[in-house]
Amino acid sequence: MTAELWLPWLLLLWPLWLSRRPEAQQPLWRRRSLLLLLALLTLHYLQWRVLHSLNLITPLATGLSLLLLLAEGWLLLSGLLPLLLAWRRFSDGRPEADAAQARWRGSSWRPTVDVLIPTCGEPLPVLERCLRACSQLRYPHRQLWLLDDAGRPELEALAALYGATYHHRPDRRHAKAGNLNAGLALSCGELIAVFDADFVPQQHFLERTIGLLLDPQVALVQTPQHFLNADPVMRNLAMEAWLLPDEESFYRWIEPVRSAWEAVVCAGTSFLVRRSALAEVGGFVEEAISEDLVTGMALASRGWKLRYLGEKLSAGLAAETMLDFVRQRQRWASGTLQALRLSQGPLRLRGLRPGQRMAYLEGALHWFNTVPRLLLLLMPLSIGLLGVAPVLLTDSAVLGKLLPLWIALLLSTGWLNRGSRHALLADLPGWALAVPLAATVLASLWGRVQPFRITPKHRVHGRGGIAPVLALPLLLLLGLNGLNLALILRHLSSGGGSAGGWLGLAWGGLTLLGLLVALRACRDPAAGDPSPWLALPLQATLRGRDATRQPLEHTVAIEALSEAGVALALGALPPDGTGQWRELRIASAPELPALPLAPQAQSCSRLSWAWERGPADAREQFLGWLYGRPGAWPQRQAPPEWRALLALLRRLISPGRERRRLSLVPQQLQPPPAPGTPAW
Repeated sequence: MTAELWLPWLLLLWPLWLSRRPEAQQPLWRRRSLLLLLALLTLHYLQWRVLHSLNLITPLATGLSLLLLLAEGWLLLSGLLPLLLAWRRFSDGRPEADAAQARWRGSSWRPTVDVLIPTCGEPLPVLERCLRACSQLRYPHRQLWLLDDAGRPELEALAALYGATYHHRPDRRHAKAGNLNAGLALSCGELIAVFDADFVPQQHFLERTIGLLLDPQVALVQTPQHFLNADPVMRNLAMEAWLLPDEESFYRWIEPVRSAWEAVVCAGTSFLVRRSALAEVGGFVEEAISEDLVTGMALASRGWKLRYLGEKLSAGLAAETMLDFVRQRQRWASGTLQALRLSQGPLRLRGLRPGQRMAYLEGALHWFNTVPRLLLLLMPLSIGLLGVAPVLLTDSAVLGKLLPLWIALLLSTGWLNRGSRHALLADLPGWALAVPLAATVLASLWGRVQPFRITPKHRVHGRGGIAPVLALPLLLLLGLNGLNLALILRHLSSGGGSAGGWLGLAWGGLTLLGLLVALRACRDPAAGDPSPWLALPLQATLRGRDATRQPLEHTVAIEALSEAGVALALGALPPDGTGQWRELRIASAPELPALPLAPQAQSCSRLSWAWERGPADAREQFLGWLYGRPGAWPQRQAPPEWRALLALLRRLISPGRERRRLSLVPQQLQPPPAPGTPAW
């Protein structure tokens, strides 16, 4: 075996050794050494692809081979850009926030804060959840503003109930940006906090973020978007315990990396901004569909600093159906690509430093990648349907170039992004999104911009199913891949075995499996109760009366909680109970009153609340505790990929086991902080 074959495999020992300890706990030079290794393996592979792997036998083969090389080269070279950005030392902002909060507590600065809540047709329960949480923010020098672009009369009374000022503008020009600017014109606070109507801030949100604005050069503090419900991919595949939302890697790796280049992305919600900085750039940029992204870039171009605090201080609602999930991503892609043509965008905006411009442009490249990804999805069809191998493979090339690069990426991805995503499973949404997103990108290049559209939330779905607009492209691709594999198998069985045939069989088989997973991910279940359920293992006491009306008490283990009720662990209740439970008291939350239960059989493991039977403020206290207590949202680590893959295969083989289950998002219960004197 030559050095060209064994040396790449020897180098794989380095990422394997590094993965023993988390990246955040290791010195910077080790991350940089791995980035260099990945860059070298990538360039080594591309050199072979350009010089030795092209099929130039016929014009058709030449065209397909060059097209595949172009797609692969784009994806691999654009993938080096995030590695280059990760070269610098970066932080998630929490140590800096701790120090800033301590300085702020010792200062006399207590700015007034206007909390803006833009809304345009969100259901009342969603909006009430947001208003309740904003009214429970512990910082007292604040004013809530409900900015209603739908003009619903009932919202004025709801705003008054939670101490918010209601405003409706009848013209609705410039969508969310125009609504926010209308709120800016009405209010006068020194700082502005913005929460989308489906987001629920924790009670200490302002305490954790105001201190970072003690620096007079800081314009904006962005915090992560977390979600109360699992996204459709996780839920439809019953993989909530094994997958993380695709936004997780953005807020746990990409945003911290960009913060090192002073290129933090404003995400449109859960941020705090200085009014004077917004005034300098003319408010929120109204020409942009992605007003958050473009406004943040405009601030950066004027020399203002944007800070990122990677602490989950709020949570909102993810898209509830796969069609809504796809349309949301299409709007994000269209808005980001539209920004490239704007004078305030990363290509034309003056004042951005080269590193900032590069970091912002990398976000646009992410959406361009959907087109070459679709080409890679289609390319195996050329082997069976056209009889053309788009790449010439040899055993030595597979062993010395392809496999080492692929395995290095598998070993390194989770370590580099600090456990926020898998290498393979994180691309599951891409299979379902490939055709719609590629169409959106091409339409954006043609100049067509999607209009601003609110993602529907909190809807009852009486019937499940797959949206035809998502199913048809996948079914067409499945049919073509099935025919492609049949032709390849017939060719191989007739004695025409070749490297191209075996390549097509492997490539086509993996593509077929990915398409089947994508099709399954697009099938939404029926949903009668839109309330999110949160996994929170707790001990509690049930009280009620037995069949003879005698008092009854039983200790149980809670599995999950929601606004609608409580789910108890299996076997928590005696199977032969004939009485009724009346109330539940959570042992780990003594500050909560006894929670009233609707009359139900003792043997029922899922109980509903009956707020009308309890104290007047029991519901408000419980929901404030459920969503708003500090430290409620854990920083999960992606499980080992091989175990997650096995879990996915089990669910594909026996999907019936996952019916009639709760889709759970994990929470955690942290001990309350020691009492102290408030900063104000």
